Amino acid sequence: MDMAALKRNIGRSRAARFARAEGGVALIEFALFLPLVLLVFSVMLEASRTFWSFQSAISGVRDATRYLSRVVPGDICQPTPPGPGALVGYTATLTTIVSQSYSSTRSAFGTGVSVDSVTPTLACIAGSYRGGSAPVATVTAAVTITHPLAGAFTLFGAPFGPTTTTISDQARIYGQ
Repeated sequence: MDMAALKRNIGRSRAARFARAEGGVALIEFALFLPLVLLVFSVMLEASRTFWSFQSAISGVRDATRYLSRVVPGDICQPTPPGPGALVGYTATLTTIVSQSYSSTRSAFGTGVSVDSVTPTLACIAGSYRGGSAPVATVTAAVTITHPLAGAFTLFGAPFGPTTTTISDQARIYGQ
């Protein structure tokens, strides 16, 4: 055999050995699978955080409505219903109740969640209730939830902005 043929045979055997080698397959499979795992993990984290934040906001609005139903005088609709701004003086207190944990001064929502506005309204439901018409308070809060892992969704071509929602609750006013 001449030298050129020997080099060709050595070259073919190296290529054949390289084609049969399986040493880096696991690393390549991991590199292909990792983005999908990170996407699923990000979706789980963001969904659970959004759900928790939404439930906290619902709880805060419910607590604010209960508070309002107890502090407003029960005869607020007697003898004539007040104007639409009758409950405006309670807005600051209700905002504090919605945005804070009920049992401590620590924020119930953590970072990334903000209470945009809290609006109390009053409705005097006419009827033959005890004492005449029934006053009903409604507390409505606009909440914005930002997502800290939104960048992970952008990498996959799905821009993911903040979530804004409105939460309302109502309760009959019983007074002090």
